[in-house]
Amino acid sequence: MKRTIGAAALATILALPGLAAADELKIGLISTLSGPSAALGQHLRDGFLLAVKQRGGKLGGETAEVIVVDDELKPDVAVTKAKALVDRDKVDFVVGVVFSNVMNAVAKPLAESKTFLISANAGPSTLAGEGCSPYVFSASYQNDQNHEVLGKYAQDKGYKKVVLMAPNYQAGKDSLAGFKRHYKGEVAEEIYTQLGQLDFSAELARIAAAEPDAVFTFMPGGMGVNLVKQYRQAGLADTVPFLSAFTVDETTLPATQDAALGLYSGAAWAPNLDTPENKAFVAAFEKEYGYVPALYAAQAYDAALMIDAAVKSLGGKLDDKDAVRAALKKADFKSVRGAFSFNTNQFPIQDFYLVKVAKRPDGKFETEIAETVFKQYGDVYAAKCPMK
Repeated sequence: MKRTIGAAALATILALPGLAAADELKIGLISTLSGPSAALGQHLRDGFLLAVKQRGGKLGGETAEVIVVDDELKPDVAVTKAKALVDRDKVDFVVGVVFSNVMNAVAKPLAESKTFLISANAGPSTLAGEGCSPYVFSASYQNDQNHEVLGKYAQDKGYKKVVLMAPNYQAGKDSLAGFKRHYKGEVAEEIYTQLGQLDFSAELARIAAAEPDAVFTFMPGGMGVNLVKQYRQAGLADTVPFLSAFTVDETTLPATQDAALGLYSGAAWAPNLDTPENKAFVAAFEKEYGYVPALYAAQAYDAALMIDAAVKSLGGKLDDKDAVRAALKKADFKSVRGAFSFNTNQFPIQDFYLVKVAKRPDGKFETEIAETVFKQYGDVYAAKCPMK
């Protein structure tokens, strides 16, 4: 899938090699746009394209061609398409990537080609510590952090015993590591499931047998939709608190609806975050697309603003890679998340919140901030990153 946004039409049209003007800014956007997790990639894509449209099809004053590709949640497919973006399409930046196994796969070849990769979601620990790269920026978070919110919450609530559950891939492992960083009670079970699993009957039986004080899980996309519904149907929601990250959010709430009401999650943003920039973003997004944006959309929108600011500061001249890196790292833009800066590993320093699923007066569902858990929080892996 290859699509482009131009300054004139701003409509999605077929992009042909060589179609862009010589001085056009070219951006490759890699996202998961098929399968049970397509909603995540849709939010990410739409958030980025909204920012471009609002700027008349330009970023940093330069006409922006955005080439959108579907990684199909397959690392080998993503690598092939990432290389094509660089070798054939000659992109200036690559943005996107929903899942960490895909992120780990594309990061190395892009860095080797000296192409800047700006994550609008995935934040694997492997790229935040010793494996950090001057060509990898995160406009999102480091994977552990959103999950750390629930670990601290569970500890503060005095839960003595919990069951943890996540898919068996990099982000799943990071999520449970993040939870355990602040939770000091007993982990009764640590369950790893298949990535893409949709039937959790066996796992729910194990949870019921363990009789924990709470459950923490990371199950994005269709996995989260099915888990939340099955958790309610099993009657566990009435007896065992359900804590999660990326499981109940604006990508899954249209499907889970009332089944998710009142459930807690951890996030670096929520639609009701009270900043002028965020209010304007959410209103514009809902007007443009007709649905409530998720964190993926907000992060991708910020990624576009980040590129916009960097390109503008350089007058559109991107040949000097050190200058481009410095301009990106300056983060001279108004994030929809409020205070935002980069750590030495080029991952954000930002606030993190406990959020709760609510139903708005218009009948739509969203996550809303319950409390701020971490103020201007950097990830623990930055200390291992050799960059300064």
